[in-house]
Amino acid sequence: MKHNLIIADDHKMFLDGLLSILSTESDYDIVYTGKHGGDVQKYISINTEEQIDLVITDVTMPEIDGIELNKWIKNSSRDIKTLVVSMHNSAEIIDNLIANDVDGYLQKNAQKEEFLKAIKTILGGEKYFSREIKDIYLKNKFEKQKDQDIKLTKREVEVISLIAEEFTTQEIADKLFLSKHTIESYRKNLITKLNVRNLAGLTKYAIKKGYVS
Repeated sequence: MKHNLIIADDHKMFLDGLLSILSTESDYDIVYTGKHGGDVQKYISINTEEQIDLVITDVTMPEIDGIELNKWIKNSSRDIKTLVVSMHNSAEIIDNLIANDVDGYLQKNAQKEEFLKAIKTILGGEKYFSREIKDIYLKNKFEKQKDQDIKLTKREVEVISLIAEEFTTQEIADKLFLSKHTIESYRKNLITKLNVRNLAGLTKYAIKKGYVS
């Protein structure tokens, strides 16, 4: 049984590369190629009767990117699988795509064999993520979990916020009516508790958590 595929990528060289890999496979028909997600949305919307099995898409594209396209496909009533092939491997992008039920994610430097294996796996009804993508996703999940496990007391939040605002130990002690020694203890404990190396690490954490702008 032949499978109908769509490819969306604004890099012509990469697109041509994918087409030449797939042209040697008799199981696949490329029914359409688009420069961005909007092209693909239009094609799918117009060709309502056509069976489309898989959309292979890049992440960064003009107008409508791969993240939006994946979300749109998954919200449409048709059972179309999605495979993202991208240079990007930021935890945030991977998280977003997985949360929106993407069927697979490969990096653009993947070998031809892995690319074909990913397509076969996804069309067989399973998910496929390359090892690097899995590692980034799990590490990020673990970091988030760790973040949730750390609870700072009201006083610790006050201290870390003032550190981030570049007040000296003495100034923080004066502001909070505590001894300099107590503030130093807070600082040491916070470094250990948040597993950072120094004051810059504490500042980054405070900004990330929105304690300071």
